[in-house]
Amino acid sequence: MSVKIRLQRHGKKGKPFYWVVAADARSKRDGKYLEKIGTYNPNTNPATIDLNLDSAVKWLHNGAQPTETAKAILSYKGALLKHHLDGGIRKGALTQEQADAKLATWLEAKTGTVDAKKDGLTKAQADVKAKAFKAEQDVNAKRLAAAAKAEADAIAAAAPAEEVAEVEASTEETPAAEENNEETQA
Repeated sequence: MSVKIRLQRHGKKGKPFYWVVAADARSKRDGKYLEKIGTYNPNTNPATIDLNLDSAVKWLHNGAQPTETAKAILSYKGALLKHHLDGGIRKGALTQEQADAKLATWLEAKTGTVDAKKDGLTKAQADVKAKAFKAEQDVNAKRLAAAAKAEADAIAAAAPAEEVAEVEASTEETPAAEENNEETQA
């Protein structure tokens, strides 16, 4: 029986979510599997991978062949490196302590690069939000200034019209008052 380490698709349309499984090569993609090794979620940035390292290495020792994508995932999480170091231990080139130390240093370096990428993405998102907020403040300030200017223009336009209306009203009252004065004198 030929065993493959491959991805089994789950999730909904447009939002894939994968299980990393060890399965018989003859079984269907989403069919029967021997063991679930981990999960892979490509929807997040960076992709979320949860892998049982010991199970993956056990299946590699037993001769399971990973597909290209599964191989990339196993390499990313260090399963292939651990499999390689275990081969060195079996041949006598390394001791278990040396192999564990090499794997630990590699995992620390990998964690550092992943954290740096996450920090960079978080900083980029914060910069985008800050730029959008600044642009929104500028637009609001311009809008308020334009509204204040329009209100001032409206008041200025209304003030001369009121003065003209007051002058006209006072001139209309004056002849009527003069006529009243003339009638009372006569």
